[in-house]
Amino acid sequence: MVPSALLITLGSVTEDDRRLAELSDPDGRLVVLLEQIWAGKITRDHPELSHHLEDVLGTVRPDHAEPDPREDRRRYYRRRVGPSRWLLVVVSFEQQPGRIVTALATRRDPKRWKQ
Repeated sequence: MVPSALLITLGSVTEDDRRLAELSDPDGRLVVLLEQIWAGKITRDHPELSHHLEDVLGTVRPDHAEPDPREDRRRYYRRRVGPSRWLLVVVSFEQQPGRIVTALATRRDPKRWKQ
């Protein structure tokens, strides 16, 4: 469950850019989840996440974070949420605000994870 403090606003900018949510990452950067990414990418490619929207949003407040191989992207991980051992959310900061570009459930520990 996402703490209500993480959800800044629900609303829309345009039909193409309808925002499902806005929140801040641990560094205070604004991050949005667009409806077209949620419906057209995340739940299409990973239908097991279709009932885990709040978990996906909450992962931006992670148990672990590390750089993505692609520049200007960050990987956020949370343990024991969603349908697997880890929930991974990738945020692109190539534009402002940052955008969640994908999410997936995985059993693998993050590469830089140290317990």
